[in-house]
Amino acid sequence: MEFISICFLSFIFLFFFSMSTFFLGLFFLINDIVIFLEWEIFSLNSSMMMMVLIFDWISLLFMSFVLFISSLVIYYSKDYMVGDIFINRFILLVLLFVFSMMMLILSPNLISILLGWDGLGLVSYLLVIYYQNVKSYNAGMLTALSNRLGDVAFLMSIAWMLNYGSWNFLFYLDLMKNDFEMKMICVMVIFAAMTKSAQIPFSSWLPAAMAAPTPVSALVHSSTLVTAGVYLLIRFSPLLVDTPMSKFLMLIAGLTMFMAGLGANFEFDLKKIIALSTLSQLGLMMSILSLGFFKLAFFHLLTHALFKALLFMCAGAIIHNMKNSQDIRDMGSFSVYMPFTISCLNIANLALCGFPFLAGFYSKDVILEMVLVSQVNLFIFFLFFFSTGLTVSYSFRLFYYLFIFNMNQSSMNILNDSSSIMSKSMFGLLVFAILGGSMLNWMIFPFSFMMCMSTIFKFSILITCFLGGLIGFFMSNLKNFSLNKSLSFYLFSFFSCSMWFMPLISTIGVTYFPIMMSFNLFKLVDQGWVEFFGTQQIFKYFSKLSMFFQILQFNNLKIHLVLFSFWLVFIISLLFII
Repeated sequence: MEFISICFLSFIFLFFFSMSTFFLGLFFLINDIVIFLEWEIFSLNSSMMMMVLIFDWISLLFMSFVLFISSLVIYYSKDYMVGDIFINRFILLVLLFVFSMMMLILSPNLISILLGWDGLGLVSYLLVIYYQNVKSYNAGMLTALSNRLGDVAFLMSIAWMLNYGSWNFLFYLDLMKNDFEMKMICVMVIFAAMTKSAQIPFSSWLPAAMAAPTPVSALVHSSTLVTAGVYLLIRFSPLLVDTPMSKFLMLIAGLTMFMAGLGANFEFDLKKIIALSTLSQLGLMMSILSLGFFKLAFFHLLTHALFKALLFMCAGAIIHNMKNSQDIRDMGSFSVYMPFTISCLNIANLALCGFPFLAGFYSKDVILEMVLVSQVNLFIFFLFFFSTGLTVSYSFRLFYYLFIFNMNQSSMNILNDSSSIMSKSMFGLLVFAILGGSMLNWMIFPFSFMMCMSTIFKFSILITCFLGGLIGFFMSNLKNFSLNKSLSFYLFSFFSCSMWFMPLISTIGVTYFPIMMSFNLFKLVDQGWVEFFGTQQIFKYFSKLSMFFQILQFNNLKIHLVLFSFWLVFIISLLFII
């Protein structure tokens, strides 16, 4: 009963808070209002400790989406985590996670952003290791250590900001674009955002974080942890225009998008496929942000949050019914057993592919058209369009395995859509996955604009999506299990599925070798030469010193002196006699 009350109260509070911030953000957007709220925590002589919050349409809209998705995820957890005896701890951790994200969204100050930034890192570690086993511990450690690298860069940017006398970076972005200090801060912030948003070479922690419960994955991969880096770069976007760092970021983001799309086509774990699609979309957001279109990046950030949370909720319902099996080769014919869940999953998949008039279409289509009219080279053009084709390919492959493929699990199963709580949560996101793109398009871009391009350019996006769907069909079309096209080229399949060996490099190269080096130094130095010349020699020295003081303490010195004087007199007497 206590669990139900905590879940329900959290859902009601977050949902109504989300609605209020949404309409407030809409009011701020229409009237172009920005409010800075300063709270003086304490003042000592001439030093003041201030807490600064920013309320504008970007922060309020993003906060409303995060709260809306969080409320539905908590309501969804009411049924998904019903057998867990530590459910209250889980709900409190999710609420703490959401609070950390609120701190990051509303802060124009690097110090207060750091509170939310580190709060996300700490709570994400606790949620990843929620299921207490070795795999979860390893995934949690990889997540925490990867994010700590970005935290170090963030702390260095805070140190560089000391040159300006304040950490409110929004006041200095336009004024000091060409300053060396601001360029260094930009480099540090980009590095921090790359770790938090899992860009190459820090991509390995994102699929590893799938060890967390599925409701956490729906929250983390849609609107909170992985989007924190993109949101931070949106705030720092004036520093990225026409700089060498923007070109570097475009290359890294494009490669991340390509690598994740390629890996998802060879993966068989349902949650990891959706995680790699998140990684691909993060690369898309970062790359369009590096071109200078921060509103488009924010637009895609919001639409992506809607259908990605829906994808994870559908995947959680399927895994829940499949007795915790996540292998898509065991699944199939869900249109018969779970029609509502598979319908939601297919709509979310189509929105991910950019199917016309769904949520993803309005952002992805404009992004690709802006790439077509921008001055990018052929390699970047290839990364954008080939990665888009790969997105449609793995989406169609997932549809094939779940919808058309035959069920390969035991015939004694209880697959159904009986969970009304999960269905209501998915339906709430389904409405916004269909209508959210057009609604946000009218809000963020109220005035229509036209991009003039040739017919082949205009149809190139649709042609790319169609070819990607065909590739996905041919890769998944099975006459016999041994004839799976995706496993015909085993070495290439293994290389792509292992994310270009980045998990191996991250675990062995970044974790194993430093730990082994520290162990060897501990054996050679702390327990070796330092032990021999330090503690052991001190022990011998004090042992001899204590023996000397023991002679003095027992008054044996005068006996030795009397004997010595007696022998001295005796020898002198002998000398005189002789």
